Amino acid sequence: MLASATANVVIALGASGTGIAILVVLRSRSKRPRAVASPVVETVVQKSPVAVPEAVVVPQATVAPSVREKAGRTRSLFASAFQSIRGRSIDAATWDELEETLLLADIGIGLATRLLDPLRAAVKDGSLRSPDEVIAALRAGMTAQLATSDRSLHLDAVGSPNVWLFVGVNGVGKTTTIGKIATAQAAQGTTVLMAAGDTFRAAAAEQLQVWAERSGAAFVRGAEGGDPASVIFDGIQSAAAKGIQLVLGDTAGRLQNKSNLMEELKKVRRVADKAEGVVNEVLLVIDATTGQNGLAQAREFAAATDVTGIVLTKLDGSAKGGIVFAIETELGIPVKLVGLGETAVDLIAFDPSEFISALFE
Repeated sequence: MLASATANVVIALGASGTGIAILVVLRSRSKRPRAVASPVVETVVQKSPVAVPEAVVVPQATVAPSVREKAGRTRSLFASAFQSIRGRSIDAATWDELEETLLLADIGIGLATRLLDPLRAAVKDGSLRSPDEVIAALRAGMTAQLATSDRSLHLDAVGSPNVWLFVGVNGVGKTTTIGKIATAQAAQGTTVLMAAGDTFRAAAAEQLQVWAERSGAAFVRGAEGGDPASVIFDGIQSAAAKGIQLVLGDTAGRLQNKSNLMEELKKVRRVADKAEGVVNEVLLVIDATTGQNGLAQAREFAAATDVTGIVLTKLDGSAKGGIVFAIETELGIPVKLVGLGETAVDLIAFDPSEFISALFE
């Protein structure tokens, strides 16, 4: 069951020719009436045009991009360093240049040292003799850092809804990520319900509802400023009653250094576990451009909500792709999805081999 679910996700998110074309509403500045305090409202929305003033129209796409196409700045860092060190013998400047490159890519000083120290020793004892051999050994070392992680998205609950919770700070693309996943899963025949647990950010529920309308998913929201945990709980209960297979739960975007707000996320997780579903994924959404700050976010969120995987957004055009290595090495949390653009098919399953090849070739 697990292997089948994983394949569905990869096909939906990464394969070409799916025929998915979506108008994405990233934000709306329209003056909508504010939601008044009321019980949780549940709606099942159908695919139909949605009139939203000042909507941002995203270019349509049906073919998923590759990391090689999108991660240009990270690739340029490595290409420039490799070209430089190939033009001379291995010396102190070689190691300085490689270390600087790893740090600029946000791999982190600890991991950079662990990667380069064995190479220095190998050059000293004669095992590595040329710059090309050093580069190949570095590639092997980086590949080994990503070799053992389970990157599957679990959709294996039987007889009760699967629940995927999404956590992360404001502005990282959390709500948009949920919408893209809902679209991909619905296209594969999975029934989906979205629970708008971010009750504090202005227009968060409205943004998620637009995605629900586009994908044909069920949708549950609560009162503005209401209890996020209750919205998630009611969404799971509703899905269980209606036989819906997958619940995608949005949560408030909280700064990781606010302990009281992290406690709120812990409550969301506790309450979700009490509902009639299985919380089999807690996905932390991180903006790749935040670099090492993303690692700090991952530590705090993992402690609060038992994070099972990372969604790394905005990897396209970013020089921060090395954060993949830092997160997986220091925290043991696998990167499961990466965002390479704005359309629905730009959210793809993370392939370590493709990622490393993009850096070295």
